[in-house]
Amino acid sequence: MAALDAPSLVPGGARAWLLAARPTTLTASLAPVAVGTAVAAAEGEARAIPALAALGAALLIQIGTNFANDAFDFEQGADTDERTGPLRTAQAGLLSPSALRTAALAAFAAAALIGLYLVACGGWPIAVIGLLGLLAGYAYTGGPLPLGYRGLGDPLVFLFFGVFAVWGTHRVQTLGPSDLALVASVPIGLLATALIAVNNLRDIETDRSANKRTLAVRLGPSGARRYYALLLIGTYAALPGLWWLGPPAAGAWLPLLTAPLAWRLWRKVRVDEGAALNGALAGTARLQLGFGALMAVGLVP
Repeated sequence: MAALDAPSLVPGGARAWLLAARPTTLTASLAPVAVGTAVAAAEGEARAIPALAALGAALLIQIGTNFANDAFDFEQGADTDERTGPLRTAQAGLLSPSALRTAALAAFAAAALIGLYLVACGGWPIAVIGLLGLLAGYAYTGGPLPLGYRGLGDPLVFLFFGVFAVWGTHRVQTLGPSDLALVASVPIGLLATALIAVNNLRDIETDRSANKRTLAVRLGPSGARRYYALLLIGTYAALPGLWWLGPPAAGAWLPLLTAPLAWRLWRKVRVDEGAALNGALAGTARLQLGFGALMAVGLVP
């Protein structure tokens, strides 16, 4: 992503839009769909087209949310010249807030169209999850009561990029309940939450100045670091439940191969501040992708 942060970016250009989509964070959509599909495969009911539709809808909702966040955080003063995170397009003058809001609504509308097919596959529970996901994507930083500004971003991420995403992906392929899908959703949701946790730790000072009361701001730097550690610990602590309900013993423990990366990330988060945490953010995304991929491989018989 270094090239996308360069001054050569053209306002309104394709590279500016790619930057606004925040591609390095899209593992939060990829991992739960892979795991939900793997659970369906373990039960002998995986279906390619519903799985791809679920992935498309998830990516569109996340990209639309990223567009909306870019616009709303700039307008509410959270993204300023003092910000130490990756370049934001509205703050840098590359895309206007109005253009970003329009693009966000277009992405949400496209996700809703795909959602009609997913509802046909999975029934009314998918309609409820989809509508709540669209509302949460907009209300995360927008609307009269932006949820992310009130410390509610973390539980929303856990639910929508963990529990609902894995369970919903499984549901549109099988139509049945699954304890294994629910258990598998927990570590995926915790790692998605770890992404936002390190992001908010990095931005703690500018968020505090903008009265953005994230959980990191409420906990303070030391508490936010301990919180990140607990999210990683909880991720690996969920593996015994996966082993108990699902795959053969060896497959259940495959995600442990990512533990050295988790340890290196904790060592960085424990001491780094500001812009230095950008590396930990990218590393947490890689951890989620690797953990999710290994879990999916271990689940498939």
